[in-house]
Amino acid sequence: MKKLILFFAFISIANVYAQERPKLVIGIVVDQMKMEYLYRFSDDFTSNGFKRLMNNGYTFQNMHYNYMPTYTAPGHASIYTGATPSIHGIVGNEWFSRTLGKEVYCTDDASVKTIGNGTKEEGEMSPKNLQSTTITDELRLATNFKGKVIGLSIKDRGAILPAGHFANWAFWYSKTGDFVSSTFYGEKLPDWVTKFNSEKRYMPYINKGWDLYKSKDTYNESLADDNPYEGKLYNSAAPVFPYNLKEMYAKNDAGVLRSTPFGNDLVAEFAMKAIEMEELGKDNVTDFLAVSFSSTDYIGHLLGPRSMELQDTYLRLDQTIADFLVYLDKKVGKDNYLLFLTADHAGAENVNFLKDNKYGVRSVSPRDIRTNLKDFSVKTFGADLILNYSSFNLFFNKETIKNKNLDLSTVKAAFKSYLMSQDYVKKVYTEEEILNSTGNDYFLNFVVKGYDVTQNGDLVILDKPGYIEYSGTGTSHGTPYSYDTHVPAIFYGWHIKKGESYHKKNITEIAPTLAQKLKITFPNGTEANVLEEVLKD
Repeated sequence: MKKLILFFAFISIANVYAQERPKLVIGIVVDQMKMEYLYRFSDDFTSNGFKRLMNNGYTFQNMHYNYMPTYTAPGHASIYTGATPSIHGIVGNEWFSRTLGKEVYCTDDASVKTIGNGTKEEGEMSPKNLQSTTITDELRLATNFKGKVIGLSIKDRGAILPAGHFANWAFWYSKTGDFVSSTFYGEKLPDWVTKFNSEKRYMPYINKGWDLYKSKDTYNESLADDNPYEGKLYNSAAPVFPYNLKEMYAKNDAGVLRSTPFGNDLVAEFAMKAIEMEELGKDNVTDFLAVSFSSTDYIGHLLGPRSMELQDTYLRLDQTIADFLVYLDKKVGKDNYLLFLTADHAGAENVNFLKDNKYGVRSVSPRDIRTNLKDFSVKTFGADLILNYSSFNLFFNKETIKNKNLDLSTVKAAFKSYLMSQDYVKKVYTEEEILNSTGNDYFLNFVVKGYDVTQNGDLVILDKPGYIEYSGTGTSHGTPYSYDTHVPAIFYGWHIKKGESYHKKNITEIAPTLAQKLKITFPNGTEANVLEEVLKD
């Protein structure tokens, strides 16, 4: 009898130990989401979506990115590695690599092939350019590869980078309307993905079109439906509701869904199917599902942060998240999953909107910047010394400089002086200044953390606040200013107490916090600063 009692006691202890991790972790990244949207649209949200997370979870009201450039690929990589681009190596969505002497896309991998019904280029993707491990990698290692990790998104980079190097799968949306992957993950798509694709679930959204989700008077937090700060969705006559998606689809392809709220809906459908068919959260070995909602970024870029279209997208996403939470409660169990929600970057106000309201800023054409740099180079040095200008980085052609017997430091000083004379430039940093930073220059610290010496430029340019290197409609991002860095960060679910913090936090604290919460190894590039507030049960 004593042996039997001891046996059951051992089993009980083992079960308690097994429950020290949640059954499922869900990471949600909302592309280009400003923290401010949670405030501005609050009156129109349901009680079961964003508000449920905020009212019952822990909200970090003052979460920021701590590097530049604030773009999608570095953002996703930084959330999941707990490191900045200077460490994890993803220094942009695409960038000119000084080592390779050519442009690199963040997830390009010519050694793998598309699987599924996508184009050749859509599937030649993997995480090989990501130099650090992710929290998802560490979970795979900690569970001896028994815990499943799946990443999914409309964007390839939004699926691949969060899923890490050891993922079971990453899936992303093709312009064919299918979710595809690459041979990095397997030789063929899982049968359930093939079946999901065969159902062409994007078509009901296309056929229905895009009209306002709620009555027009709900959208009083936005500008008029037709205003001069919006771009046009697939060459529509005007940026106004309703949008005939069938016409756009007929003239283009299923990629039109990306720039509508329904891209988010399709991703949510796919996420729920993945949980069901991959049996995520079914046993006591923790699984991880990384979900990135990308349509918010496409719509923000095209139509801007004060468009009715963007507000409509967030009102619909609120309901999508509410439905997803209900699904998780039912399928995984209320107390069995840990969820966090954040964004890969935020976004600026439209410059012409600010200008029309008496703030003296403007948009700056990257093409004009390149042309003017070339003209200055030819007039000053008798030759075009520019190899590339992109993502605030200026690269010099060292071979040309050498052949003309020019001194590189003299060239750098001349270009720095010229750039500082431009009305949109706040500061210019040389490679030497970046690598020898003392930490006393607030904005230089952002540049340092985003700078990889083997990949970035000879000069890095910091534009003045409010200026955008973009077109005059919609918006963009990339700077170290608060409008690009301030994002939501909410933890919810397993062992998370309700609360909020107004202390400034860094996005790179999310991954090591998850590592501590799950009691696993830190991602290998992180500084290991944590959010203690959500570590206290």
